[in-house]
Amino acid sequence: MVSFLKKVGYTLYRVWFYILVALPIFLFFPFLLLFTLSEKLYPQFFWLARNFWAIPILYGMGCPPKIRYDEKMEKGKSYMLVANHTSMLDIMLMLCVSKNPFVFVGKKELVKIPVFGFFYKRVCILVDRDDAKSRTGVYRRAQRRLNQGLSICIFPEGGVPDDETVLLDTFKDGAFKMAIAHNIPVVPIVFYDNKERFSFSFFSGSPGVLRAKVHSFFDTQHLSEIDKAKLREQVRDVIWRELLAK
Repeated sequence: MVSFLKKVGYTLYRVWFYILVALPIFLFFPFLLLFTLSEKLYPQFFWLARNFWAIPILYGMGCPPKIRYDEKMEKGKSYMLVANHTSMLDIMLMLCVSKNPFVFVGKKELVKIPVFGFFYKRVCILVDRDDAKSRTGVYRRAQRRLNQGLSICIFPEGGVPDDETVLLDTFKDGAFKMAIAHNIPVVPIVFYDNKERFSFSFFSGSPGVLRAKVHSFFDTQHLSEIDKAKLREQVRDVIWRELLAK
């Protein structure tokens, strides 16, 4: 009986999450659609998504964010944001972390998600990781958004590990190659609690504080492409050590 009630509770928790995801999109649909008609309007889209979508979802789930900063991002400056990836809450928490507008680089499969996918494909840089041409196109599209004064966000693990016992998967090169090519700082971010609060296992999760930490940035001004592997491992090591010590 206890097990059955737990499963009912987890199911209701999941359903409530999807309601919170969809409801603001329906409520603000005309404005969201308007702000996706031109890339010049993206900062307005970002502001609306951050303040009337991401933040209400986290508080509505009983998961208030608690964010510490070793270094603050400057307004009007572009960055490469990277973090460990364990949960759908990662998207919302990342939007809370940065007031500076940024664009997600994400896998194209997410466009299949009802409601969310409609806007995801309009505002994010999509990549098919099995298609070399698609991966190359990411750099071109990222350059255009950086020229507009935006930042870029990539989860360098390349997705959520299938094995949920994995604390931190290996990092792909893309984010670091791009940061070096565009001479933008890399911002390592640690999400401590997202897997516990809302993992990809259906019968799991619970309300509670969502902690995040923004570490000191890695400068790329004097780096070249041959340094990407070293930079990748340095950033991963920062996140890894923080997760071990949590």
